[in-house]
Amino acid sequence: MSYTEVPGIRVPIRMWTDPATVEGQALQQLRNISSLPWLHGLAVMPDVHLGKGATVGSVIAMKGAVCPAAVGVDIGCGMTAVKTSLTAKDLPDDLSRLRSKIEQAIPVGRGLHTDPVDPGKLHGLATGGWDRFWDGFDDIAPEVRWKRERAAQQMGSLGGGNHFCEVCVDTSGSVWLMLHSGSRNIGKELAEHHMGVARSLPHNQGLIDRDLAVFISDTPQMNAYRQDLFWAQDYAKRNRAIMMALFQDVVRREFPKAKVAFDQMISCHHNYVAEERYDGVDLLVTRKGAIRAGSGDYGIIPGSMGTGSYIVRGLGNDAAFNSASHGAGRKMSRTAAKKRFTARDLVEQTKGVECRKDAGVVDEIPGAYKSIEKVMDQQRDLVEVVAQLKQVVCVKG
Repeated sequence: MSYTEVPGIRVPIRMWTDPATVEGQALQQLRNISSLPWLHGLAVMPDVHLGKGATVGSVIAMKGAVCPAAVGVDIGCGMTAVKTSLTAKDLPDDLSRLRSKIEQAIPVGRGLHTDPVDPGKLHGLATGGWDRFWDGFDDIAPEVRWKRERAAQQMGSLGGGNHFCEVCVDTSGSVWLMLHSGSRNIGKELAEHHMGVARSLPHNQGLIDRDLAVFISDTPQMNAYRQDLFWAQDYAKRNRAIMMALFQDVVRREFPKAKVAFDQMISCHHNYVAEERYDGVDLLVTRKGAIRAGSGDYGIIPGSMGTGSYIVRGLGNDAAFNSASHGAGRKMSRTAAKKRFTARDLVEQTKGVECRKDAGVVDEIPGAYKSIEKVMDQQRDLVEVVAQLKQVVCVKG
């Protein structure tokens, strides 16, 4: 489908879904965003739903300003996937051992590594510049620098919520490894620090929603935020790279006879800020639950822990600021999901998937999410499908 234009306060809202299906609170949140004086444009992806700070599934393009609460607390959250030389026939009938080995290698939930992972000891890790990266820690907000040890120990850890590691099989039978995570606690600490600073600034006092407080270009506060923001985005990308290297090591050990090979890795943020140019204007584009889908860009759009996921290639639609959805999107809150569904429902909805099936992850049940197939259908002018995957192992925190 093409987009539907909905009236906003300062700019129209371009929606890649039926506005009638969007919850009222999310629509109001979008209208609030459209009131910002610095806003150049606002695009809404088909996985749209109410979010903290700003609407999930929104692409907020501003001139000379950025809203830290719109980026959110998991700065740089995103996806990484890689195709392996394994096929479905190589996988054992019982996948519980493989799941257990992944959980042993990659800390989940609030877990962290006892000793920081040494990137130099990881086989095939392509990401370099580690000394320079950690030297940059000395330049982040002083209020957060005391978190260095924890940040180092959490590098290469999954977290909880909707973060996951999966073994998937595509429609041709090839096995893929896929994971979803972000900047862990250090990203959260930096985000909350800067959100507090933004709310205190005089130019934000008259906003409809104080959560939409912004930093303005060429100010000390903006300079400090940009430095910490881009560092945290780098942390998130490196975190996924470390996890994927650990994940690959598990697979190599579990399938020694196969001599597993891996294709080129695909990685994309979906909570982040990028400097981009549209309509002849230099803009700061915040993708809050959206991936970049410029012409030829590879991306990953997951469903839920019991449904399919997609590897996509961007079509470069400027009307959407070269973006696409970051997933299926929730159709109910975590609290609502816990009230509506039981562990028995989770068992039923995750048949055929080796995963947790207890009450602790009922809020991640597939029934709490929108149809990934419908979401994909609504963004045919944003991306083309390269591969369709279905998980057989799902590790959650």
